[in-house]
Amino acid sequence: MKLIGMLDSPFVRRAAITLTLKGLPFEHLSLSVFRNFDEFQAINPLVKAPTLVGDDGWQLVDSSLIIDWAESVGSGPSLMPVDPAERLRALRLTGLALIAAEKSVQIIYEGKRSEDHRDAGWLARVQGQLKAAYTGLEREAKGRDGWLVNSTLTQADITIAVAWRFTQLVQPELIAPQDYPALAAHSARAEQLPAFAALPPV
Repeated sequence: MKLIGMLDSPFVRRAAITLTLKGLPFEHLSLSVFRNFDEFQAINPLVKAPTLVGDDGWQLVDSSLIIDWAESVGSGPSLMPVDPAERLRALRLTGLALIAAEKSVQIIYEGKRSEDHRDAGWLARVQGQLKAAYTGLEREAKGRDGWLVNSTLTQADITIAVAWRFTQLVQPELIAPQDYPALAAHSARAEQLPAFAALPPV
């Protein structure tokens, strides 16, 4: 099985960490959708990262779908709570983290435009959405010493930590750790886990 995409993508990284924690061995092919477009396209014409390729050739795209599949077939402990209230909390927090990651990516893409083609109003809107996502996550994380849903690591913890690390790499001036101390502490704790350390974003 192969996972295609670069670990500096929060979506690729969350999928890779989940596959590892679920006990699903894979080969990681670090291909960029920009620099390695032709090579990536030869594998998946959609050029979508992450792409998971099964040993018999099937392909699965989108990190959430890859993670859902891993939950159903992996041997490792479930990363989603069974209790309905805890599951709802995990889904809510994961959704906020995915928005934070998505808005961080959108800011990067806007920065790739020539300066005279950038939309200042749209960029301000996206930055506001990014801050709103992290403000919501900080509120949910405040006062919790352990993981953010229950006593075990969940998909919400993974996605929040990965999104936070990504934003700190690409927009540290917008989301300063001193303004979000609970999230900074949560990310630091997660990054010490072997699965995170083995799959760094850079």
